[in-house]
Amino acid sequence: MRELFQRLAARPGITAELMLASFFANLLALASPLFVIQVLNRYVSYGVDATLITLTAGVVAAIALETGFRQARLMLSASALEDRDRDRAVGAFGMLTAAKTQALEQWPAGQRREAVRGLDAVESAFNPPNIGAVMDVPFALVFVAALALLNIYLGLVAMAFIVAAFAFSLFSQARLKGPMQQLSQTAGIGNTLLATADRAADTIRAFGGQGPVMASWQQYVGQAQALRQRVSRMQGAGQTLTQSLQALMGVAIISIGATLVVSGNLDVGTLIGANILAGRGLGPTLRLAQLTQSFAKAEQSLADARKLAELPTEPDTGTALNTYSGALELRDTGFAYPEAPAPLFESLSLNLAPGSVLVVRGRNGAGKTTLLRMLSGLIEPSRGQVLGDGVDLRQMAPGWWRRQIAYLPQEPTFLNASVADNLLAANPDIGEDGVNHVIREAGLGAFIDESAQGLDTPITDNGGTLALGIRRRLALARALANTLGDGGRLVLFDEPTEGLDKEGAAAVYAALKRLAEERRTLVLVTNDPVILKGARVVLDLNTKPAPQLVSVVTSEHAS
Repeated sequence: MRELFQRLAARPGITAELMLASFFANLLALASPLFVIQVLNRYVSYGVDATLITLTAGVVAAIALETGFRQARLMLSASALEDRDRDRAVGAFGMLTAAKTQALEQWPAGQRREAVRGLDAVESAFNPPNIGAVMDVPFALVFVAALALLNIYLGLVAMAFIVAAFAFSLFSQARLKGPMQQLSQTAGIGNTLLATADRAADTIRAFGGQGPVMASWQQYVGQAQALRQRVSRMQGAGQTLTQSLQALMGVAIISIGATLVVSGNLDVGTLIGANILAGRGLGPTLRLAQLTQSFAKAEQSLADARKLAELPTEPDTGTALNTYSGALELRDTGFAYPEAPAPLFESLSLNLAPGSVLVVRGRNGAGKTTLLRMLSGLIEPSRGQVLGDGVDLRQMAPGWWRRQIAYLPQEPTFLNASVADNLLAANPDIGEDGVNHVIREAGLGAFIDESAQGLDTPITDNGGTLALGIRRRLALARALANTLGDGGRLVLFDEPTEGLDKEGAAAVYAALKRLAEERRTLVLVTNDPVILKGARVVLDLNTKPAPQLVSVVTSEHAS
């Protein structure tokens, strides 16, 4: 409910109009029960057709006006809610793209996706019809007031049942909070399993993964089903109780009203109309109680979205040097993953002049890829500093810094767009000629020439459907795109020849030779003996906890 109040408070003008529309709609809704009273007391008693015609015309006009006010309220609600839902959905997805990677990775991927998808539940819960139903709740007093004017005792009875139903709706929403939170977490597990079944289809089939995956899925289904059944039982109990409240109120109104009729303080027509008035007064509160599950689910989805929104984001601004020479320095740098028993590395200090060639080697899991991600600014060191031309990377504008590097990750992924669009996203200034240049330099010319759509060939599944060698060549072309022009003074390549055939490896060697001749600073994670010949410094991450420079060579250029 807090979300609803925030939405209404954000648009006070529209809220006032909604309140007025709700007031007049409920005021006009009095016409139907009053029509019943007048027909029974006047027409039935005296049989004057003109009276019936007049009453009927009046109530039809009132119903038409009531319908108009309710329709206007729906339109006002839609205009008040549309922007907020759209902005929240855009903002949540934006957090997935703008949050610091280091913070984002501490939240399971399935739960991240559920946090964004869950906003559909918010939009569904706070849709215009539901908003209208909630707006009707305070105006139940209109019917209670009219009932009290007919008879104060009947008005008090109806008021007692309305208060009870309202209290029950608040209690139900609070009781559903825990199960909804557990259901949201379970849904995140399900999302992860679905992604596994989709992206690891060959692995599941080729390496006997069906049994373990199916066992995990059955466990998830069991947990999710148990939680959904628990929520359904709560909701069913709530519906039963609200129906019972409605029936009990009818019994109370008729019973008390009957004694009043016998005593001569009420007539039968008024008693029937009073029962209708009481039902119309209780209706909005019962509707609110029925919406508790939707509101509880929406509140949990909002809590997940707020958790996502609290993640630290990469700054939009920062230091941007006029020119970057390629100098790189690490001062007492260390990195440790959260809750890891020991750091990957620490006390790492080195100073690379522009044009230096550093080769990083180490066993699997030694921290090679982590080091390159840190140099690219994707993650921050746990201690120490990384400086480019003497400026701490944490002070630099992330967008500017990444234009200064040519980054080739070990496991490249791509945008679901065309080949050309992926390269232009890395460097929008290279144009068509630049795209063609890096395609040829990376050895992708034959692939593009043989593709029906050429540079417009679409990439799907973030490149997962491409052959490994093609994927790595495309990643090389994307990295080289940043070296056309003034950018890409720092080259960060992670296992650049891994998965490539002889021609692909030759393209990498040629590209590295060009980059070294252009006096760009190269940091290369590799065990390739050909690349090792061009290294000026070799950093061994196998030495723990402080890596060591185990070799200094005299080669001036990469070969």
